Amino acid sequence: MRIELQPGALRLARGQTLKVTDALGSTICCNEGSVWITEENMPKDVVLEPGGCYQLRRKGLALVHAFGDASVAFA
Repeated sequence: MRIELQPGALRLARGQTLKVTDALGSTICCNEGSVWITEENMPKDVVLEPGGCYQLRRKGLALVHAFGDASVAFA
């Protein structure tokens, strides 16, 4: 199943992981909480705190994991 997200905020519960597929160039911004982002075939992961943003750099799978309750926005 493929879920298409409109630009806007998405709430993640503590420990929840969102799988993002083929979103090269999309930007993820953390509004609340903190999230860990890892991309397929990227040597480094990213942790975002509120106000931080990250642009996905690869095709394929990216994971967005919430350390605690969090809110992220996609653009």
